[in-house]
Amino acid sequence: MIPSYTNVHLRFKLNGHHYSFDDLMEVAYSFVKEGEPYQRELGVFLLDWLDKYEYIIVKTSGSTGKPKRLKIKKQAMVNSAIMTGDFFKLEPGNKILSCLPSNFIAGKMMIVRALVLGLDIDMVEPSALPLIDYKKKYDFCAFVPMQLKNFAKYLESIKTVIVGGGRVSNTIIDLIKDKKPQVYETYGMTETVSHIAVKKLNHLEGTNTDNHFKTLPDISVSTDDRGCLVIDAPKLSDDKIITNDIVKLHSNSTFEWLGRYDNIINSGGIKLYPEEIEFKLRSKIKQQFFITSIPDDTLGEKLVLILEDDENNIDPSIFDVLDKYEKPKEIFTIPKFIETGSGKIHRKKNLKKLGLIK
Repeated sequence: MIPSYTNVHLRFKLNGHHYSFDDLMEVAYSFVKEGEPYQRELGVFLLDWLDKYEYIIVKTSGSTGKPKRLKIKKQAMVNSAIMTGDFFKLEPGNKILSCLPSNFIAGKMMIVRALVLGLDIDMVEPSALPLIDYKKKYDFCAFVPMQLKNFAKYLESIKTVIVGGGRVSNTIIDLIKDKKPQVYETYGMTETVSHIAVKKLNHLEGTNTDNHFKTLPDISVSTDDRGCLVIDAPKLSDDKIITNDIVKLHSNSTFEWLGRYDNIINSGGIKLYPEEIEFKLRSKIKQQFFITSIPDDTLGEKLVLILEDDENNIDPSIFDVLDKYEKPKEIFTIPKFIETGSGKIHRKKNLKKLGLIK
């Protein structure tokens, strides 16, 4: 029998306490009225989850355009939770840690997994370095890259870690390569109800498939005529999901992510992928930065680097890791980047702030 969103698993616990459906309603109201900001977000989500409707309204991060409000079926979220549980072999009673905000899909799905799979979830305030009891052992946890970097030395207390919300740098991969937990990078978005594919980041076997994302059960992938990923996940969406992510497809269940179609730069006839260039530079530049382009009479588009700093102190030798056409033609600085509500760099708004686009 497939679990339903109308039920709360008998083994479900929140911060060490078991709650029935009705009890959880009361706790949610209490969080909304008296809780800390992160608890209020959790309370609002729980009230939405426990109401009579078959869907919830979620918002996208806005990192690749204007934030959108989407209707997501609750049963699709249940199905996603089951897929994750099957893939990572999560069992009722397993202890999990959530330190993600509950107003975005990744944080919502942590609580849904606990409700559906009967997990014992500890909810802590989202921060760059979550404050937890380091003596506790956890079976599963989700981080964003910054949290994973800051938390790396404490990972021994967690069995399995997933990280999403941004590409994981080589610096972070080096920090976790010898750590005991299994660490996976995830691929997904609000429309796919959290992740639909994962990629191992440590304990690798040295094969050429180490940099491939592998889809979860009952999900297949293809590409459209732009080379962008198309996701067929009937348990998550009634329609195929057409993305703007350019990928290299290896099978109907494995792919490499190359970058966003929206961000491709055509400089003098050469196609350049900003995300690939950023990945090469991430261990060389300590400040936040991103690669983009501005109009150029000769090249059409000129590759530039935008740096979060008061001035440009970049040593040109760091660009030696790049191919000839990948090297920035110019560097611009901004004291503080404009970010989305989920903490991602808002490229267009920062370019407007610099006066580089209208």
